[in-house]
Amino acid sequence: MIHSRPARAALGAAVTAALMTALAGCGDSGDLRGADTTPTAVGPAKLWPQVPPASTPALDYGEADTETVKGVTAPGDDIHRVDPLAVVRAEVAAHPAEYSGPHAMYAQTVDHLADCGKKGTLGEKCPILQAYYRDLTGDGKDDMVLGIRFPKHQLAVRVYTFTQHRLVQVMGTSDSVVSVELAGRQVIIRSPSTLPGYEFRTVWSWDPHQQAMLATRDEILRVRPPTPRPTASPTLSPSASAS
Repeated sequence: MIHSRPARAALGAAVTAALMTALAGCGDSGDLRGADTTPTAVGPAKLWPQVPPASTPALDYGEADTETVKGVTAPGDDIHRVDPLAVVRAEVAAHPAEYSGPHAMYAQTVDHLADCGKKGTLGEKCPILQAYYRDLTGDGKDDMVLGIRFPKHQLAVRVYTFTQHRLVQVMGTSDSVVSVELAGRQVIIRSPSTLPGYEFRTVWSWDPHQQAMLATRDEILRVRPPTPRPTASPTLSPSASAS
């Protein structure tokens, strides 16, 4: 039933009166009461202050790398009209060491591009997954999220946007993946961990200063209790079985 405004006011007054009656019956005076003692806040303690700060990064995640996709455009910069296959072919052409040659890591992926666009079992080997669209950069226009299957169960995740009439890749990463999610303007990638019952969770967010998607949060989370080790069933001794 939909209450009108006067009925809602009457209902609220009735609930308030009932609540006050219940509190009076419980002997509660309604006065403010202090909570338990709050622990004193303790600031961070800096360890080993004599060690000089590092001047170079320990690892290069490549999270701020961007790349213009050459030769791929769309009328009105409408990313929905961009052909994902053309985007991947442009990436292959721009990185021949990775996609072609006897020692290329992703040569198998290039071979399977021939299956893209074919229906039925002929197209099952196509490594390009369905494209998803969402405004991740906050400019009011959709961006494209693309997945590419790589050998050894690796999945590459790419994000593309139009910048000054150029198609630009603003995120590129590849890993063994449990799932990929879109939450608001973030891309969340969950990956398996070597610790039983745990997963890695990386959150990628748009950074307007770098004009790229950055890994703004990288954490390891417990997702399920660890599987207990099997225990041997107890066996009866000869004397116990005889009795």
